[in-house]
Amino acid sequence: MKISARNNLVGKIKAIEEGSVNNEVVIELAPGVEITSVVTKKSCEQLGLTVGGDAYAIIKASNVMIAVD
Repeated sequence: MKISARNNLVGKIKAIEEGSVNNEVVIELAPGVEITSVVTKKSCEQLGLTVGGDAYAIIKASNVMIAVD
């Protein structure tokens, strides 16, 4: 796989919460470190996403916000 995005994180799919149109996919990057993405059900099926499978979280954004309390 070649991609222009520099922020790609590899992990295992921990959970897939199915909705009527979109699915919420949780990828565990390291023990206790997770990232969640919302993708269409069709994309989930086409990619063959399954719990326990490997996946990349690819982040391409011009802005990343940081906040503290």
